[in-house]
Formats: sequence, structure tokens, C-alpha cells
Amino acid sequence: MAEGLTLYKLIILYMLRKVNFPLTNTQITSFMLEKNYTDYFHVQEALNDLVEAKLIVVEKIRNSSQYTATVDGEQTLEYFNNEIPYPIKQDTDSYLKENAFELRNESCTTADYDMTDDGGYAVKCKVVEGHETVIELTINVTSEAEAERVCLNWPEKSQEIYLDIMTKLL
Repeated sequence: MAEGLTLYKLIILYMLRKVNFPLTNTQITSFMLEKNYTDYFHVQEALNDLVEAKLIVVEKIRNSSQYTATVDGEQTLEYFNNEIPYPIKQDTDSYLKENAFELRNESCTTADYDMTDDGGYAVKCKVVEGHETVIELTINVTSEAEAERVCLNWPEKSQEIYLDIMTKLL
């Protein structure tokens, strides 16, 4: 059986293989802490090591880091999959199944903003399913407070907005 940091890395790779969307730092960390596998600092160390080794990639969106396994990460997991104890795999599978909707919604519905040349803000709102972008909108607003509100409301309102747009266009 893998020990310590190596096991944490394998658990992370296993989690990422079991979903077809990125997982956030918070989602991975919450699982590891909830199951008492390790502490916060070891999870962060494992994530950083995996990124440095190019076994996972990270995308930063606002205050969130989202992780996806690379081809090398997938191959590494295949090679060392038997080093993850079966009860941990069961815990992971159960967690991902029970929380699938929330995990997917949090990871696949994103919004971020940048300041524009004219001093306003462009808010980029996006919904991704698997590797396909379902909808992507850029909304220009006049203040950072408005940009933050759009980012905050997008996850909750994205499905309604998408359906409304499709109804009006089709």
C-alpha cells in the first residue's frame, strides 16, 4: 500500500478520474478532511506536487483553483491504482456519487471578470459539460460591485438564463 503523501496524490488522481469535470481545491480538500485521511497542508502539498509533475493541471477562476488530470496523470493512476486501498475507493465513489450534482454545478458553472480599457468590467460567464461549452456569455457592467454580483448569481441563475435564451432563439 502507498504511504503518506504518495497515497494522497493517488486519491486525488482517482477522484479526478471518476468525474468528467474539474474538481476545485475546496472540493478535494473537503473530501480528504471529511474522511480524516490527512490535514489541509498535506492536501495542498500533494496538489502542488501533482501540478509540478504535470500529472494534473490547474485553472484559476476568481478565487478558485480547478484541477483536471493530464494524460500522464491518468497513466500514473493506471499503473498504481492497486496501491489505493479498496475502502478508500469505496469512500471516494460514494462521496462523488452522493455529491455529484453539487460538485458538477460548482465546477462547471463559472464566472470571472476583468477590467476593460474604458474602466468598466467584462464578466465572462460559462457553463461546461464534459469538454463542451454549453453557453458562454460576456456581459459588460460599469462597476466592480456589479461584476461581483453577476459572478455570484451566475451559478444559481445560469440554467434559467440558458433555457430563456434557447426558448427565445428557437
